[in-house]
Amino acid sequence: MEAYRFAGGTAVVTGAASGIGAALAPLLAARGSDLVLVDRDAERLGAVAAAVRSAHPGVSVDTAVVDLADPVATQRLADELVAAHPDTTLLVNNAGVALGGRFDQVTLDEFDWVMEINFRAVVRLTKAFLPTLTARPGSHVVNVSSLFGLMAPAGQAAYSSSKFAVRGFTEALRHELAEDGVGVTSVHPGGIRTRIAESARVAAGVDPEEAARGKAEFARLLRFPPEKAAALIVRAVERRTPRLLIGVSAIVPDLLVRVAPGGYGRIVAAVGSLAARRR
Repeated sequence: MEAYRFAGGTAVVTGAASGIGAALAPLLAARGSDLVLVDRDAERLGAVAAAVRSAHPGVSVDTAVVDLADPVATQRLADELVAAHPDTTLLVNNAGVALGGRFDQVTLDEFDWVMEINFRAVVRLTKAFLPTLTARPGSHVVNVSSLFGLMAPAGQAAYSSSKFAVRGFTEALRHELAEDGVGVTSVHPGGIRTRIAESARVAAGVDPEEAARGKAEFARLLRFPPEKAAALIVRAVERRTPRLLIGVSAIVPDLLVRVAPGGYGRIVAAVGSLAARRR
């Protein structure tokens, strides 16, 4: 497949108000892509859009505010965007949320909340845009999975389920769309410095003190700059890279899972205990 051409097409990016999505917006605009930026945070989204318009006045920047946890609103938005942007050639499903807690601590409503945003919204938006993308060979889809779409540690049953689902969906989609000339990339970031720890929910059954410690530990792991992650994603799109691991914190666990697929949990737990004793 030829290199992806950014100029002349529209890129739809979810989770664009902060983190990787916000960092992607100016990089895509600099390469000539018109933008549709989607998020639930209207204020932050407006600030990102205004900055891109100021720096790149030659591109069109539209915004859409939606809570992807609402399937009806998500489907309505998807239909509206497809009708308004028939020149879409890049879809970046980046939005995501986190939920801490063992499966016995998580309610089914909390589990479904994670799945709706992290997985079902990806499916809804991709399904809606599929005719548009396949009608323009050379288009591309990016689905952001996670380090926890490669491995599933204790306390991440809901989040890992959603991200493994994204990974499986994306791999199947890649094989199906190859004959249509549409590229597909699965992205697996490690600890990216985003607002996901700040906005993460803690399961109802988790003790408040345990929850505070867990969120603090999660935040400490988020070190990789989102701007660098966005640059790697843009390069992966251009090169039609099928799978992108971002950061040592994704690359090393991926190798660990390959070497010890049934025993990596014990290794991760031991490393975590050692790190906790050193602090």
